[in-house]
Amino acid sequence: MNNRSLLIVLGLFVIATTSGQNPISTNAPEQEISTLIDTYSLARTEKDSIRLQAILTDDVDQLVSSGIWRKGKSVALMGMLQSSETNPGARSLNIDQIRFLSKDCAIVDARYRIQNTDGTERNMWSTFIVVYDDSNWKIAAIRNMLPQANNK
Repeated sequence: MNNRSLLIVLGLFVIATTSGQNPISTNAPEQEISTLIDTYSLARTEKDSIRLQAILTDDVDQLVSSGIWRKGKSVALMGMLQSSETNPGARSLNIDQIRFLSKDCAIVDARYRIQNTDGTERNMWSTFIVVYDDSNWKIAAIRNMLPQANNK
């Protein structure tokens, strides 16, 4: 294989392995936050309570698309696991933007998609408030929104 062919194969490999993923940031805090959100999504899909406990603050709160508040880690965790059980499917969160309020607090807006086992899907927005706590980024708040059709 000549050098040109090798470069083409390498380029195709890079494109294939990175398409559909969150863009890689050269900013370390942004990359750490992106990894946090990916970890949350995977933990929800796998119903992994240990992983969820590690990435949530003790006083986390969550407002879900049905309007129910979950306040505190134990209530939020129980609700997340119940929701993942009653609404099975692959979850994906694609970050739209990260806005830092300070060096240790940021707002993360993401498109939230649940591919249901019956083939249907839910497309929502999620906003996360993340904080830098004990040398790790953690989720302090989650707001899930289900967009409604504009009836004008």
